[in-house]
Amino acid sequence: LILVGGFVQLLAGFLAFRKYDHLGGAAFLTFSALWSSYGATKVLCAAPLSGHLLDIGVGNTEGFTAGSVAFLVLNVFLIILASSFNVVLLCLTLAMELLTICFLLFTLESLPLPFEIVVLSILSIICFYGAAASLTNCMFGKDLLVMGPPLLTVQSSKKDREEPLPCVCPKSHLTSGLRTIAELLNTGAVCGVPTDTVYALAASCKHPQAIEKVYRIKDRPQEKPICIFISNLEQLRAAAPPISPLLWEFMENVYPGGIGCIIRKGEWLKKLGVGAGYSRVGTQDSIMIRVPDLTVLVHLIDMTGPLAITSANPSGEVDSTHHDMVISRLGHKLEGVLCDGESDEVVASTVVNCTRIDESGITIVREGCIPAGKVMQIFERVKNR
Repeated sequence: LILVGGFVQLLAGFLAFRKYDHLGGAAFLTFSALWSSYGATKVLCAAPLSGHLLDIGVGNTEGFTAGSVAFLVLNVFLIILASSFNVVLLCLTLAMELLTICFLLFTLESLPLPFEIVVLSILSIICFYGAAASLTNCMFGKDLLVMGPPLLTVQSSKKDREEPLPCVCPKSHLTSGLRTIAELLNTGAVCGVPTDTVYALAASCKHPQAIEKVYRIKDRPQEKPICIFISNLEQLRAAAPPISPLLWEFMENVYPGGIGCIIRKGEWLKKLGVGAGYSRVGTQDSIMIRVPDLTVLVHLIDMTGPLAITSANPSGEVDSTHHDMVISRLGHKLEGVLCDGESDEVVASTVVNCTRIDESGITIVREGCIPAGKVMQIFERVKNR
């Protein structure tokens, strides 16, 4: 019971830290130590070998008693803090206060057995429910098991609660938010946007100075090309690029999705709506095009035309998987960030070179969220058909 109880509380503490609940995590880890210490002390004192492995008796209890009193005082502050979080954490801190009283009475050799049994039973129920709720809610990303509302709320002014954001940060599910970002992009701004993989920096292909700004924001080497996103494959058909039937068939099987195709560049890009940004996207001879599988981004592209896209992170650093990461890392350099919560993936798209698809097939330039083996399976299926 001691090992199981301590382990369950440790698990709940780590889960709380993963959800950025630092008070809950610290409380669970502290209580795990107390639970284990209390149980181990009881077991060692009751051990039959040599009378007692740990002798707590008259005249040598001062250290244990002082420790119990110190934790009683500390736990009072945890109770006050827990009351501003949720009912389960508050009940756990109250039960731990009772357990500490048990420990104190035990060191004074005045612990009634019925009282100890009741306290441990209550603590076990609360502990296991709290751990189960934390585990379930963390796994499914929803509050499936109720933790209860906070009983104590601290009132603060709106000015104190809301720190000013470094740029415009509308919500993606609002039409007004989408229009705000579209208007910024259409005037030459650089904005952070969600994609079907990770968050990206976007600039309108009609504004080459905005694409140049993307390079400065990221400290991106000039020799690294930037790709473009379009909203659907029909846009590409309307531009009439010189693409073979095999490449058309391959793109129809990978778009929309997390695979970007590098194809030969040409004047047809201007028909696609790339405009003045023609020389700033792709390389001199090729361009990577992707159709994202994210409704909000597709609607945004319909409002702006093709967008120059690159991942929203300083060059060489990890990708941004939440709009908060984009805001904190690059928000002070951007005009806006379209907030859409957690990204669908934790890595960027897979890039495939299709410039010689008819002569020698395709090559994987970068393996991302779509495994290279799956891409090759799609190509072989299309080629055989």
